[in-house]
Amino acid sequence: MPDAQQITLTVDGEERTVTQGTTGAELFAGRREIVVARVDGVLKDLDQAIPGGAVVEGVDIASEDGLNVLRHSTAHVMAQAVQQLRPDAKLGIGPYIKDGFYFDFDVEEPFTPEDLRTLEKMMLKIVNQNQIFKRRAVSEVEAGAAMANEPYKLIILGAKDHQSEGATKEGANVEVGAGEITIYDNVDRKSGEAIWCDLCRGPHLPNTKLISNAFALTRSAAAYWLGSEKNKQLQRIYGTAWPTKEALKEYQDRIAEAERRDHRKLGAELDLFSFPDELGSGLPVFHPKGGIIKREMEDYVRQRHIEEGFQYVGTPHISKDGLFHTSGHLPYYADTMFPPLHVDEERDQDGNITKPGQDYRLKAMNCPMHNLIYRSRGRSYRELPMRLFEFGHVYRYEKSGVVHGLTRVRGFAQDDSHSYVTKEQAPGEVKHLLNFILSLLRDFGLDDFFLELSTRDPESDKFIGTDEQWAEATAVLESVARETGLELVPDPGGAAYYGPKISVQARDAIGRTWQMSTVQYDFNQPARFGLEYQAADGTRQEPVMIHAAKFGSIERFLGVLTEHYAGAFPAWLAPVQVVAIPVAEAFNDYMDDVVARLKREGIRAEVDASSDRFPKKIRTASKDKVPFVLIAGGEDAEAGAVSFRFRDGSQDNGVPVDEAVKRIVEAVRTRAL
Repeated sequence: MPDAQQITLTVDGEERTVTQGTTGAELFAGRREIVVARVDGVLKDLDQAIPGGAVVEGVDIASEDGLNVLRHSTAHVMAQAVQQLRPDAKLGIGPYIKDGFYFDFDVEEPFTPEDLRTLEKMMLKIVNQNQIFKRRAVSEVEAGAAMANEPYKLIILGAKDHQSEGATKEGANVEVGAGEITIYDNVDRKSGEAIWCDLCRGPHLPNTKLISNAFALTRSAAAYWLGSEKNKQLQRIYGTAWPTKEALKEYQDRIAEAERRDHRKLGAELDLFSFPDELGSGLPVFHPKGGIIKREMEDYVRQRHIEEGFQYVGTPHISKDGLFHTSGHLPYYADTMFPPLHVDEERDQDGNITKPGQDYRLKAMNCPMHNLIYRSRGRSYRELPMRLFEFGHVYRYEKSGVVHGLTRVRGFAQDDSHSYVTKEQAPGEVKHLLNFILSLLRDFGLDDFFLELSTRDPESDKFIGTDEQWAEATAVLESVARETGLELVPDPGGAAYYGPKISVQARDAIGRTWQMSTVQYDFNQPARFGLEYQAADGTRQEPVMIHAAKFGSIERFLGVLTEHYAGAFPAWLAPVQVVAIPVAEAFNDYMDDVVARLKREGIRAEVDASSDRFPKKIRTASKDKVPFVLIAGGEDAEAGAVSFRFRDGSQDNGVPVDEAVKRIVEAVRTRAL
């Protein structure tokens, strides 16, 4: 009998000779942490044979790809449990997401918290049965037969070759995609029979046992099929899964801390802002205390722009919608712009139109109006770079389901700027803007960054411009981004229609990542608006336009800051910077004098002269997260001193008033964090 054919593989960087038909499970035998194999860059189940000459890497369950596979497999276990609990449930889509997974179901009654607890117990039973995830390739006919009782799976199968439906929406790409159709069976280890199955691209864990007990179901919610409000509303269950129980506990602690820092909750507790139903979804109002923080932010960033060579301009909130056709935003951004306002139409008494009206749009972006300012007269190369800046109020029609506090709103102010430069000046201007942005974020206490480079999808018709223009613009942004020394992460397909962009991603105090500022290279709008400048040789040249938003939006940035500081803003931003608390009413006048001195220095200070007892006044100041609490009794008054009480509960007693004032003024004026 001839020997089995030998093949050569590169496994985790080392060359190995193995028998043809060797699987990933055999290559990584004994390494329980390896849950899938990356074969020539593609993730594969461990039970698949590896072709000769392949480059193979073991994927650790704790890596990003490993976690995604773990969570997708856990979603299958959850769906199996749901159909055991609710036999009438029809399967929607069940992808992994950041830190977890979800699965959609068509059920007669919404899931309750008690249902989730029951499902967790049922899932643990499935996990402990050590079922095998078994992949099988099928024809479309076979897939249709297997999914005959799953109408939503049949929709996905029918739409697998159409970009507009099914396979490209709302996580449906985990079901089907390019190439063969596959189904994953959950197989009973003892009998070898398939207990449950789902249409799925995979890959999956080798078995359910690897899920262990490090998972939890977190909540249920309503969700439209494929994310469209035109479709039926399904019930979605969210969950999370981690490699170990300890990792799950750490995640749950992070979530609890995030809930404690939720800016919507803190905004109400600290009387900063609110979201009145009477105004509508995504339209916040700022209360006096929140208004102070917002004003401080605006004053700071306005002054910084002036220092950085920007000229302050102002533009209206609405415009004829033709402006946005000229800019190219319509029709590309029509779905995120509010519907047109039809005005100025006149009719006679019979209803006949005697004067046609015009469509206006609420402004969703400032750049078209800045182009009109640039175009208002001739420009010379001597004026470039020309930098225009404003706090432009814009309005975007976000779906009600994604509106979230201040971080996703429908009306907001951008600290928006547009630099008009020559091509030769573009790299220097991008560098100038990035340095400006990073210094601004650091002043607000955000100093852990990475950059994201968003480029176009060459397969999409969303993007305007030639291949050469995109290549040149992308090269400029990438080169400048790399010069910063920060990590640069690719975001293919994430560019605006008119050019690539750099996004500054900042991590907050508990490690969450927020997209903050953006710098975008635009070679399209100058041409569409006919923007020109006279070059040194007398010719007319077209400028490059560079968009930049430093905060992104003031509302969103304030929401992020509120959570970053858990409402305990640094003294320069705090609505009330000092509360003076007399030990007894007899010392009110003394504290009035101290506060008067602070106010003369521009400090936001007040005396708590209420009838509350002294301990309650201390608790109130602590609850309000006031940076400096000054306390004085008899000994302090005689010595011309006060006692400092800080937010962490520590205290510095007997500080002379002159020194106390100096300390506070110094902390505010230097923007100490």
